Amino acid sequence: MSKTKASFDPAWREKYASMIATADDAVARIRPGQRIFIGTGCAEPLQLVRALTRRAYDLPDTEIVHLLTFGDAPYAHKEMTQFFRVNSFFIAENVRGIIQEGLGDYTPIHLSDIPRLFNSGQLPLDAALIQVTPPDERGLCSLGVSVDVVKCAAENASLVIAQVNPNMPRTLGDSFLHVYDLDALVPVEDPILELPPLEITEDTRRIGEHIAALIEDGSTIEVGIGRIPQALLEFLKHKKDLGIHTEMISDRIVDLVEAGAVNGSRKTVDRGRVVTSFCLGTKRLYEYIDDNPLFAFHPTEYVNNPYVISKQHKMVAVNVALEIDLTGQVCADSLGSRFFSGVGGQVDFNRGAAKAHGGKAVIAIPSTAKGGTVSRIVTHLSPGAGVVTTRAGLNYVVTEYGVAYLHGKSIQERALALICIAHPKFRAQLLREAIAAKYLSTSMADIEGKILVGPKEVRSTFLLNDGTQINFRPIHPTDEPRMRELFYALSQQTIYYRFMSFSKIIPRKQIQEFVYIDHRHDVTIVGTVPEAHGEEFIAVGSYYLDPKSNMAEVAFVVQDHWQNRGIGTYLLRYLMRIARRNGIRGFTAEVLTDNKAMQAVFNKSNTKIKTRFAGNVVSYEMAFE
Repeated sequence: MSKTKASFDPAWREKYASMIATADDAVARIRPGQRIFIGTGCAEPLQLVRALTRRAYDLPDTEIVHLLTFGDAPYAHKEMTQFFRVNSFFIAENVRGIIQEGLGDYTPIHLSDIPRLFNSGQLPLDAALIQVTPPDERGLCSLGVSVDVVKCAAENASLVIAQVNPNMPRTLGDSFLHVYDLDALVPVEDPILELPPLEITEDTRRIGEHIAALIEDGSTIEVGIGRIPQALLEFLKHKKDLGIHTEMISDRIVDLVEAGAVNGSRKTVDRGRVVTSFCLGTKRLYEYIDDNPLFAFHPTEYVNNPYVISKQHKMVAVNVALEIDLTGQVCADSLGSRFFSGVGGQVDFNRGAAKAHGGKAVIAIPSTAKGGTVSRIVTHLSPGAGVVTTRAGLNYVVTEYGVAYLHGKSIQERALALICIAHPKFRAQLLREAIAAKYLSTSMADIEGKILVGPKEVRSTFLLNDGTQINFRPIHPTDEPRMRELFYALSQQTIYYRFMSFSKIIPRKQIQEFVYIDHRHDVTIVGTVPEAHGEEFIAVGSYYLDPKSNMAEVAFVVQDHWQNRGIGTYLLRYLMRIARRNGIRGFTAEVLTDNKAMQAVFNKSNTKIKTRFAGNVVSYEMAFE
């Protein structure tokens, strides 16, 4: 995207000469004891910040407030804390040290609520140091790469000092201030701060791939700060008609637009526009967004408004966490009692996406920290850890080991689902702790060492003649309730054919034998169709390996009103593919002589078949060719 620098008035210096000042002269208007706002992210006005710091000895008891900044923060050096008190709404690395030492403040607050602090006078601002583009011929200056809470701060501060930089991209949307709403103009021609794309690890890539599977064509997405949301974007290039409504964008958004995945054509609100409030990136991104009508930068009070977010159909919000407990409490701003980042927009977007039609709220988290030595999924949050998203507000949790859906789930279901996506080496410990905490019944102790998740590669779909798609996947440890529902949906005749006995109940231990398996010696595959509450089981097939013979006993059942539609034949062939891949020699099976339909399925299996009759049972041996 080429830059068009006719976007500002070339005569602006002469036209507004009376407002122009040096950085030192401009900040000389600030008095001791005042509260000063500093512009956000890569739009931090560095020359004004340095000039302010040079006046430190003249400015005792000065409070500095900001959202997050990525440039130098000389006012946050330890020796400066006797003059400047930092109060941050989101903790970046440049101020983390003094805040963790108790020499600065952190204000936990939803991002959407910050403008109300300024507008209401609850947090009055004496001065705002910001960075803008030069004014255009109408006198309008764009806030460029950071509109967020900067616009509201500038509208409420008694004194507004603007670093005016022609290198600042002119972003469109609700991103403009009139030059006469500024009090001092400090011309600079510095490069805009850049933040290169974060390194994507193999684990974050796997998490991104899991999240991408949740995102349908036509969805509108929000991606928060961090490696995981950025890793997600590389898996979205094949999607169609995606929209963007997010507080922050990075360089990777350019890749999605250029790949044709993002066009916003199916957005419910702001159709055809990428809506954001600030960006963190490189010159490539800054040149792309400059005067680009595809991008609309709006203040935080609009972008992070849960009501606005909820109006987007298929809204998907993706945010990150530091720690999650087995009941679903999410800590995202502290490591124990040490404040690390901030509440940010996580709750704003979680609430909005969860309320949206077809929306999904996702919390992504690596399964471990500290080089794999500690689990981020824990039975109890670390002492002092703060809850950002409550257990009642949590929907999807994603790690590199899979996806757990927790909305509307009981504590037992939540605990088991989260243990399943924890790192395998911590699952047994988490299971024992969950039983001790009474989250799980003591009967669950028998499954220790059996909480395994089937490989994602073992997935398939089958299209019926009427166009209905059946999804087949490995059984998951959290599928126990759906297995029970499938059993009670079967007719007595189907139960008799499958289990060779009439039974009106199925013991929990028998269901667990289907669910808690190793996915190699024992395999269970379920056939599902989507329902409003998630998915309905309509078929289940299993095999159980006899290591001595390298033959596996196979059995399956299809819900009555789905029978005679080819599902059983497909399920058998599917299980055969898995067994062959695992080096198994063939299948064995026992079928009642009355069960002609099952015999027909086996007889069409394209295997070398041997049969043996014993009373009313036919024993099959099916050797793979």
